[in-house]
Amino acid sequence: MKKIINKPENYVNEMLEGLYIAYPEMITYTENDLHCLVAIRKQEGKVGIATGGGSGHLPLFLGYVGEGMLDGCCIGDVFQSPSAEQMLAVTKEIDSGAGVLYIYGNYNGDIFNFDMAAEMADFEEGIRVESVVAGEDVASAPPASPSDKNTRRGVAGIVFVYKCAGAAAARRMNLDEVKRIAEKAAANVRTMGVALTPCIVPRVGKAGFSIGDDEMEIGMGIHGETGIRRGKLESADKIVEEMMEKILNDLPYQSGDNVAVLVNGLGATTLDEQFIVTRKIDEILKVQNIGVHRYYVGEYATALEMAGFSISLLKLDAELEELMDDPAHTPFFCQR
Repeated sequence: MKKIINKPENYVNEMLEGLYIAYPEMITYTENDLHCLVAIRKQEGKVGIATGGGSGHLPLFLGYVGEGMLDGCCIGDVFQSPSAEQMLAVTKEIDSGAGVLYIYGNYNGDIFNFDMAAEMADFEEGIRVESVVAGEDVASAPPASPSDKNTRRGVAGIVFVYKCAGAAAARRMNLDEVKRIAEKAAANVRTMGVALTPCIVPRVGKAGFSIGDDEMEIGMGIHGETGIRRGKLESADKIVEEMMEKILNDLPYQSGDNVAVLVNGLGATTLDEQFIVTRKIDEILKVQNIGVHRYYVGEYATALEMAGFSISLLKLDAELEELMDDPAHTPFFCQR
C-alpha cells in the first residue's frame, strides 16, 4: 500500500481535521465529533438538509455542505455508515424550525441508521424529518416499477439531488415541497460507471479485488461492487458508447429532452481523460437531439484511488432547470 498517510487508524480523523482547517468560513463540527459536519451559517426558518455515508468518497457528502446545497453531513469510517446517534447530532444542529430532509444513498447500513435517527429526532426532540433515498445506478438492478422498492445503488447522481433540493430549501419552500423536488430529481437521474483499477481501504492495506492491467469493468460500484461486464480495455469512445446506450434507454431519455450531465472521476482519472469522455458524450447527445443545459466535469464522488469514471444524466423540466441554475457555494461546489 502506497498512500500519503500516517497511521491507517487515524486516516479519517486527520483528513477531517485538515478539511476544517481549509474551510473555517464554511464548515465546522458539532458535539465534539469531527464526523458530524455542519454549515457555519444557520438560516432560521429554512428546511435543513442532511446527508451522510462512508468516508473515502470525497468530495461526496462532506464537500457539499454550504450555501445553496446541504446544511449538515455525517460520515463513518471508510466505506462504513455513520451511526444513528451521530446523525441525530447533526439533525439537532441544523434544525431551524422548518424540519429536516435526509438525502442519502440506497445502502442498507445508511437506510437503517438514518431511519433510526429520524425516529429519535421526532421522539426526543420533536423535529419532523423526511427522507429521500437516491438510487440511480443503472448497472446495479433493473428499473423499479412504481409499486416496487428501488434496489439500485446511489452513486454520483445524488449530487444533482443535493443541488435541486438545496436550491428549493434556499428559496424557503416548505419541507413537503423540498422533499417533492428531491424525489423528482432522484427519479430523473441515471448513472453508470466503469472501473480500471481497485482501491485500497487504509485499515485493510490491500486491494479488495483484482483486475488485470489490460482490463476494465463496466458498471462497477463505488465500493468495488460487481459490475455487468468485465473485458479488455477499450477506447474511450467505445466505453462511452456502451455506457450512454444503457443510460439513455433506461429512463428512457428521448429526442427533445434537456439534461444536465455529470462526468465524474473516481479518484485516479485525469481531467484530460474526463474531457475526452465529455467530447464523446456531447457527440452522442447531439445525434439523439438531446440538449445539454449544463456540463459538470471533475471529481464529485470518488472511491479513494480507483481509476475510472461515471456518467450521470439528469432529465430537466422548467422547474428543475431553474433550481440547477441557482447559486451555491460549498467547499467543493461553487456556482454563481
